[in-house]
Amino acid sequence: MIKKMVLTLAALCLVFPAMAFADDPTAGTLNMGINSLWVMVAFVLVLLMQGGFILLETGSTRMKNAGHVAGKTIFTAGLAALIYWAVGYGFSFGTDNAEGSIAKFIGFGDFLFDPSIISVDDGLPTTLFFLFQLAFAIVSLSIAWGGFAERAKLSSYFIFTIVFIGVIYPIVAHWIWGGGWLAKDGAQDFAGSTVVHLSGALAAFAATVLLKPRIGKYNKDGSANEISGHNQVFTALSVLLLWVGWFGFNAGSTLAIGDGFFGYVGFTTMLGAGAGAVAALLISWAVNGKAEITTMLNGTLAGLVAITASCAFVEPWAAVVIGLVAGVLVFYSAKFFEKIKVDDPIYAMSVHGAAGIWGTLANGIFATDELATKVGVGQGGLIDTGSWHQLGVQALSVLVCGVFVLAASFLVLGIIKYTIGFRVTEEQEIVGLDLSEHGAYGYPEQLKKGQGIQG
Repeated sequence: MIKKMVLTLAALCLVFPAMAFADDPTAGTLNMGINSLWVMVAFVLVLLMQGGFILLETGSTRMKNAGHVAGKTIFTAGLAALIYWAVGYGFSFGTDNAEGSIAKFIGFGDFLFDPSIISVDDGLPTTLFFLFQLAFAIVSLSIAWGGFAERAKLSSYFIFTIVFIGVIYPIVAHWIWGGGWLAKDGAQDFAGSTVVHLSGALAAFAATVLLKPRIGKYNKDGSANEISGHNQVFTALSVLLLWVGWFGFNAGSTLAIGDGFFGYVGFTTMLGAGAGAVAALLISWAVNGKAEITTMLNGTLAGLVAITASCAFVEPWAAVVIGLVAGVLVFYSAKFFEKIKVDDPIYAMSVHGAAGIWGTLANGIFATDELATKVGVGQGGLIDTGSWHQLGVQALSVLVCGVFVLAASFLVLGIIKYTIGFRVTEEQEIVGLDLSEHGAYGYPEQLKKGQGIQG
C-alpha cells in the first residue's frame, strides 16, 4: 500500500510540472503569479482582522451590546465594499486626471470599478490591488467605531460608512499612496500608521466628543468610574488575531515576494509588537503596582501600529525602540484621555491615534537612506543622515491628514447629531443596543434570565 502511494506521488510530481509549464510561461508570468498569490493571502489576513475587531470591541464592552458589535461590524464591512467599489477606489487611485494639478489632491476615475479580468503586462492584477486596498479601508473604518461604542444609533454607522469610505479615507490615501502631493514630497507611511490608523482614530475622537461619555462613566466631581469589558479572554484573542493579520497588513504591502524583502518587513513588525507588549506591561507594573493585562494588550497593538509606517524603513534595533516608546506612550495617553473626560472604551485614540502619530514621526528619526532608496520613498532620517528634512515631511503629513480627517468627521457627525440624532436614548443605552436596536440579545440566555426575573 505504502509502495503504491509513493509511486503515485512520484508520478504526480512528474506530471504536474509538465502541465504547469505546458504553455511555456515567461519568467514575468511566473513572477506575476507568485506575487498575485501572496497579495491574495495578505488580503485574506487583513480581512480576517475584522474578526479581531469584533472580539476586541465585544470583549472591551458590556454583554448587553455584544450582538450589536458583531453584527454592525459585518454589516459595515459589506457596505464599505460596495461604497469603495463605487467611488472610494476612484478617489484614491483613479487616473483620469493623472496629469492635472487636481491630481495632487484627489484621484478621479475608475468609479464603479470594472477591472481587467487578467493582469496586464505581467503586472499585479488590478483586481487584487483593489481587494488589498479595500481591506485597509475597512480596518480604518473599524477603528473609528471605537468612538461609537455602546451609545450610537445604528443609522449613524450606515451614514458615516458611506462618507468615510467614499470620501474621507480615500482622500488621505490618495495624498500619501495614490501619487498625491504628500507622496511627491516623500512622505513615508509604508502600511498606514497615518493613512489607516490615525484616520480611524481621529474619526473615533470626533464621535466620542459629540456623543459624550457613557452613562455612569463620570461622577459629578469629575472622577471616573471603570466600566469593565465583559470578557478579557475575547480581548486577548482579538490581539492575537490582529497580530497575525498584521503580517498581511505590513509584509503584504510589499505587493511582491521578489527578493524576500517582505520577510524583513515581517521581521521588524514582530520586533515592534513584542517591544510594545513588554514596555506597556512594565510601565503599568512600575506606576500602578500591578501588571495590567489590558495595558499590556494595548501596548502590543500600539507597537504594531507604530511600526506600521516604518517597518520597511528602519533597522531592527530601531524597530525595538519604536515599539518600546509606543508601549509607554499608550499607557500615559489612555490616562490623559480619561482625565479630559473622553470616554474611549477600546482605547482607539491611544492605540491607533497616539501610536500612529509616533510611528509616522519615527521614520523622520530612524529611517535609513539605504532602505528609503530600496522602497523608493523619501530619504533617511535624522540619525542616519543628520538632516531634519524627512522628520519635517513626516510631521507635515501627520498635521494635514489629521486636521482634514478631524474636521471632516466633526462636520459629518455633527450634521447627523443635529438632524436625525446620533446617540440612542437613555433608556435604550441602559437596556443595551442588542435589544433596543436589534430586538435580541447577543447572549440569548440572558434574555431568558431577564424574562424569568420579570415573571
